[in-house]
Amino acid sequence: MTDDLMTIREMCDAFDVTPRTLRFYESKELLFPIREGQKRLFTKRDRARLKLILRGKRFGFSLEEIRQLLDLYHIGDQQHTQLSRAYDIASQRLADLERQRGELDAAIADLKEQLKWGEKMIASSAAARKAAE
Repeated sequence: MTDDLMTIREMCDAFDVTPRTLRFYESKELLFPIREGQKRLFTKRDRARLKLILRGKRFGFSLEEIRQLLDLYHIGDQQHTQLSRAYDIASQRLADLERQRGELDAAIADLKEQLKWGEKMIASSAAARKAAE
């Protein structure tokens, strides 16, 4: 195996993904390994694409958004369009995450208040039971 090509097992080990994940991304036309019968050989380009796919997934981008961004690489404008579109999607995703964090912070605060109330009720109930004995 040359340094330029990796087997599916090597890809799995390098990126901590499963063979099923790689085959799924291939079926969605996000990766394009060289096929030799049942064997798949991944190029440097595939590795770069997988790195971007995994980063996009970690940030919550949809597979369709990731595909569109990857497809913009070959427009021929030194990736200006690709970078601009990635920036727009990332900005929107950041706003979504911050909104979700706000909702989670409010839910956590509400739940903490409910737990405090629950503790008081349990203590009151325990005291009443003890007094009744």
